[in-house]
Amino acid sequence: MSHPVTYTAVLPTSRATVQHIATLLLRHRFKVGTRAGRRVLGCFAQAVLICRFLLDAVRVSQLARDNAMGTSTAYRYVHEAFDVLAAQAPGLRSALLAAHAAGHTYVSLDGTLLATNRVGVHGPTMRRGRREGQRVDLWWSGKHRRHGGNVQVLTAPDGWPIWVSPLRPGREHDTTCARTHPDLLDALDEFTAADHKVLADLGYEGERDRLICPNKQPKDGDLTVSERSFNRVHAHVRARAEQGNARLKNYRVLQKVTLCPWRIGAITAAVLVVLHLEHDRTT
Repeated sequence: MSHPVTYTAVLPTSRATVQHIATLLLRHRFKVGTRAGRRVLGCFAQAVLICRFLLDAVRVSQLARDNAMGTSTAYRYVHEAFDVLAAQAPGLRSALLAAHAAGHTYVSLDGTLLATNRVGVHGPTMRRGRREGQRVDLWWSGKHRRHGGNVQVLTAPDGWPIWVSPLRPGREHDTTCARTHPDLLDALDEFTAADHKVLADLGYEGERDRLICPNKQPKDGDLTVSERSFNRVHAHVRARAEQGNARLKNYRVLQKVTLCPWRIGAITAAVLVVLHLEHDRTT
């Protein structure tokens, strides 16, 4: 190529956010003892690289070419930035404490499936029916009919996401994911004990004693008028939780993760941190 064409692009994020990420990366390099002149990219250039990946879902191979580095080096830079950002994500109890201090009378819990293109990983259980004896795919969600990872999201009453959980495989139900988290239900118990509520959908009906869930249609009969009224009010109030999931999925990297599925948790936490930086709020 004798006369290549060069161009510049504008990231849909503020310079202050990129500069803050660069500062976090600089502190990390100082902590691990990175020597001067040993990196292909400086901290600001690495911050731009990770923002391109998060916001525009630019392929790692393209990032490597744009920055004149090897693909493996680009992958290391991306994963390093994810880990640095994820370490800044709010913890569960800190998020609930902040919600309490902000005067929120309730928070909403909702699970969301983040799609991935990785397939063919055998799960721990066996399939029943015509294919009995075949193991269920670890990342296949029967509800959504696609591969992905399950992340639990806590949102404030206005739909602002305040906490995201570690990742669970897409095959697991929301209730299973909530119970698997070692501290989630206990922390929510402490929050509700202070005269606060946690709203959830029917995916958590197994934890109805802890969470405020809508009434389920009985098999042989109809809901009463009061139960239907409660469901309408519950759906109206909890609808904001879906907006929290949508805010996270506005970042194109979460619309379909092409990295290892187990990295979805760190990616989601990194997105939450960048979202908080962009809007200068946490609760």
